[in-house]
Amino acid sequence: MQQEVTITAPKAAFGQDAVLAVAAVEFLATLHRRFDGRRRELLAVRAERQARIDTGAEQLGFLPETAPIREAEWTITQPPADLLDRRVEITGPVNAKMIINALNSGANCFMADFEDSNSPTWANNIEGHANLIQAVRRTLAYEDITRGKRYALAQKTAVLIVRPRGWHLDEAHVKIDGAPISASLFDFGLFAFHNAKELLARGSGPYFYLPKMESHKEAALWRDVFLFAERTLDIPRGSVRATVLIETLPAAFEMEEILYEMKDHIVGLNCGRWDYIFSMIKTLRARADFVMPDRAQVTMSSPALAAYSKLLIKTCHRRGAYALGGMAAQIPIRNDADANAAALEKVKADKEREARNGHDGTWVAHPGLIPIAKAAFDALMPEANQVSRLREDVHVTADDLLQKPEGTITEAGLRTNIRVGVQYIAAWLAGNGCVPLYNLMEDAATAEISRTQIWQWRRHNVRLDNGKTVDAALIGATIAEEVAQLQQDGNELPTLNDPARLFEQLCLSEQLEPFLTLPAYPRLLELENRNSTTGASS
Repeated sequence: MQQEVTITAPKAAFGQDAVLAVAAVEFLATLHRRFDGRRRELLAVRAERQARIDTGAEQLGFLPETAPIREAEWTITQPPADLLDRRVEITGPVNAKMIINALNSGANCFMADFEDSNSPTWANNIEGHANLIQAVRRTLAYEDITRGKRYALAQKTAVLIVRPRGWHLDEAHVKIDGAPISASLFDFGLFAFHNAKELLARGSGPYFYLPKMESHKEAALWRDVFLFAERTLDIPRGSVRATVLIETLPAAFEMEEILYEMKDHIVGLNCGRWDYIFSMIKTLRARADFVMPDRAQVTMSSPALAAYSKLLIKTCHRRGAYALGGMAAQIPIRNDADANAAALEKVKADKEREARNGHDGTWVAHPGLIPIAKAAFDALMPEANQVSRLREDVHVTADDLLQKPEGTITEAGLRTNIRVGVQYIAAWLAGNGCVPLYNLMEDAATAEISRTQIWQWRRHNVRLDNGKTVDAALIGATIAEEVAQLQQDGNELPTLNDPARLFEQLCLSEQLEPFLTLPAYPRLLELENRNSTTGASS
């Protein structure tokens, strides 16, 4: 087979020539040829395992074959100095203004996100990498012409951590030997190639958040990618470091093993709560006895989620790793003082719970929440972290992790899921992956909950608290009503008709789509190509 790399950009993006320098593309091609076959094998293993869970042939639990790892005494390699205190981390997409504001926000760390809060248009991805190259070198600036304001980096900034897309996603614009490159390898490879040495020279390092893993074997793949990158880029072994998001139900049973496989490259684990709730629904979708209540009723105080959080803390601290808390999705409510006070009180209570339980830090989606989160951790965690709190009092069983959250299923919950899901998909297709809706910052993870809940309710013929049965007719009629209301209310998003059709298809499909972004991505590419042909912005 002829070996070649083809790039099918709809139009050149800002900074594209520098980002896709010849040597950078060669590095991407090497990563692809070395690791993509193994990635695809692991994705097939995921699907096979899910099929066994669906039929009842496999029950989730701690793996007997890896018991020696869990029983042995070992610790991870000491984390780098600039990651010792991570009490507040802010996350967001990779546009220039967001990067500058997040790095200047006063948070300890900023997770620059190519995944759930980023719509993966060519422009977003390439310009994101161009922005990060400048941010690492402290030359990034942004001019807001409409406001007459210039944004630039402060003298002291948050530590930069980058989240590549998950193993399940491709980057369709780049094909190597005829196959699309893994989006994970694309995002990781470009950032590491351009910035690893520069970050190390500046006293930091190439740090990553790794999403959506389902097993320690997927973690081992990342480890081998890191080792290969270090050798190829001629940087010290162990200088690439990662925090792994435990945001799938299968991964919750393999936390020890994930830490072990990456012990020279890992820093900690994070409670990716929204994706974790989505994964609970997705993984146990065939079980009629595990139908989840309204999304708003599934909180970290639910026994299963509390067990997951405490197990993560205990596991991390036993192995010398950091246990990061989950996202506060609330955003300040500027036009309602009482509602704003109530929302901020929820954030305060959530962050105090995390700090009290033993987490070493937490996430926020909005700069306005940083002081609240910081105050909670400052009061309860005076040191840089609390890894020394071993939580030997915590004992979590498989049954604890598999408890169904209790609550009701309501028509209001159904309608909220529809409004959020349709509007999020519309924004994502328009190039925006991070959307404020109803005083919460929504991203792909929260939209996933919305559509999988409806799928699950229909699959198991759930009756709402008002007696209506969730079937195709009710779903179709309610989507039509909610879309009409959104349009009547003057919704600013582009047409909602195509997003609504896609959302309805996802809710009514015979088989549950693993991720809504998989069927949505070809639509995004079509729109991108259409816009480039007509001259519209992507």
